[in-house]
Amino acid sequence: MNMNWNKITGIVAGLAIIVMVIVKLKNNKEITLQKIYQYDKEQAIHVMADTLQFEDVHAEFFYSGTFEPNKETKISAEIQGKINEIQVDAGSFVNKGQPLIQLDNSLLKLQLHAIELQIEGLEADVNRYTILAKADAIQGVQLEKAVLGLKSAKVQKATLLEQINKTSIKAPFTGIVTAKLSEEGAYAAPGVPLLQITDITNLKFTVNVPESELRQFKLNQSYSVAADAYAEISLLGKAILIGSKANMGSSFPVQFTVTNTSDLKIKSGMFGKVSSMAAGMKNETAEKQIVIPATAIVGSSDQPQVYLIKNGKSVLQNIAISKKIQNKAVVSGGLKAGDVMVTSGFINIFNGANVRIN
Repeated sequence: MNMNWNKITGIVAGLAIIVMVIVKLKNNKEITLQKIYQYDKEQAIHVMADTLQFEDVHAEFFYSGTFEPNKETKISAEIQGKINEIQVDAGSFVNKGQPLIQLDNSLLKLQLHAIELQIEGLEADVNRYTILAKADAIQGVQLEKAVLGLKSAKVQKATLLEQINKTSIKAPFTGIVTAKLSEEGAYAAPGVPLLQITDITNLKFTVNVPESELRQFKLNQSYSVAADAYAEISLLGKAILIGSKANMGSSFPVQFTVTNTSDLKIKSGMFGKVSSMAAGMKNETAEKQIVIPATAIVGSSDQPQVYLIKNGKSVLQNIAISKKIQNKAVVSGGLKAGDVMVTSGFINIFNGANVRIN
C-alpha cells in the first residue's frame, strides 16, 4: 500500500512539472510575440509625393567625361650608361628634339678618336698602294685589302657616332615633364624609364553615351566642350571615335579631340561636359513633357512603374520612358499633368496601400 502511494505521488509530481513547463513555454511565446513588430496593412504609410506638371525639355543634353593627354610616354635610354646630367625637372616645358638627359660617353669618344687615327693610316695606305699598283710595283690584292679595311673602319666610325648621339636623350615631342624617375649618377639601361613627358596642347575627351542617344553624335562633327573647373571657357571638340562595342554599363565611348587654351589651363584627368548639339546649331525648340526623378521608378527596365496616389491609396501605374537625362527620366506615356506621384517612402508600400503624404 505504501509502495502504491509513492508511485501515485511520483506520477502527480511528474504531471505537475509538465504543466509548469507548458505554462512557461506559453508565457515565453506570448512575450516573444509582443516583441515582434506586427505590420498593420491598414495603417497609413507616410510617403513623399509630387504633383506632376509639364516641363520644357530641350533637345540639348550634356554628357560628363574626362580629359586625357593627346600623347604621353615614358622615356628610356637606347644604350647603357651612367647618367651624367638631367637637364630638366618635373613641370619643365620641353620642345621636340630638346636634350633632356646626358649619359657618360667618354669611352665612346676615346674609341672614336682611335678609329679616326686608324682611318687616317688606311687612307694613306690606299693612296700609296694606288700609285704603286699603277706602276705595277705591288699586287692589286694589297690595294683591295687596304680599300676594304678603310670601308670597315668608316662603318665602325659611323657606329660609334650613332652610339655617342644616343647618349644624349632628346624629347620625342613637345610637352611637359610630368614625372622624373631617375637621378644623376644612376645607371640607365634600355627599357628603364627615366622621364615621363605629357603633351596637353591637344587633349582627348571621352564620354560614355547610352545606345539610344548614340545617334546624336557624328564623326568629324564639332561639339561644345567645357571643363568643370573652367566652365566659362568654351572649347570645340571634334568627334574622332564613336565606340563599336558597349562597355560594362551598356553604353558606348565617344571621344573628341580638343585644342587646349594657350596657357594650358585644362589638365589631364580633369572632368568636363560635352553638349549633344553640334557646334553652330541653335537650341530654340523645346517640348512640353513630364519629367520625373529616376529614383521614383519601380518595376523592371522592360516595364517601368510608379506609384500614384488616388483617394488616399497607392496605385501602381505602368509608364513609358522616352529618354533619361542624368538622374531624371522623360515620360512618354502613362502619366498626365496633375497626377500625384510617390517620390520616396517605398519601404512598406504596395498596390492599394493606405498612404499619407508628409
